[in-house]
Amino acid sequence: MDLKDIQALIRFISSSGVDEVSIERKDFKLNIKKNAKTTEVVMASQPSVIHHAPVASAPRVEAAPAAEAAQPAAEPVVSSKLVEVKSPMIGTFYRSAGPDKPQFVNVGDMVAPGDTLCIIEAMKLFNEIECEIKGKIVKVLVDDASPVEYDQPLFLVDPS
Repeated sequence: MDLKDIQALIRFISSSGVDEVSIERKDFKLNIKKNAKTTEVVMASQPSVIHHAPVASAPRVEAAPAAEAAQPAAEPVVSSKLVEVKSPMIGTFYRSAGPDKPQFVNVGDMVAPGDTLCIIEAMKLFNEIECEIKGKIVKVLVDDASPVEYDQPLFLVDPS
């Protein structure tokens, strides 16, 4: 089940009189409840993400000019052929399935369409983010366990 299916299911529950839906497949289990507790969790998680976003983006803004100053000629040439893998949602970025598990991908790894790159946790749902292109991971742009915004670049991939 992909993100669009889950969003459609949430819209259906919101517009109908149904209070709870549970779906269980062999590889995942989804339980959606429509009640006051769910609304409180959503409200509580939103300020948390907004609170951490300025902290996460402040170092990146400072680090980007320093990197450009160190390599002014090489950076534009390299970035012109690289593809950004962007976050499809707001949530928390994780590079592995758990603290004791290996990271899904590292810099220098070859990836193909369908390979899992990371996990983004959104409202207690863990969403695997899959690669859509074939290439080599050049850079990981987000720290592990950091909040990410919609359409924020996560990885740079060299498709050649």
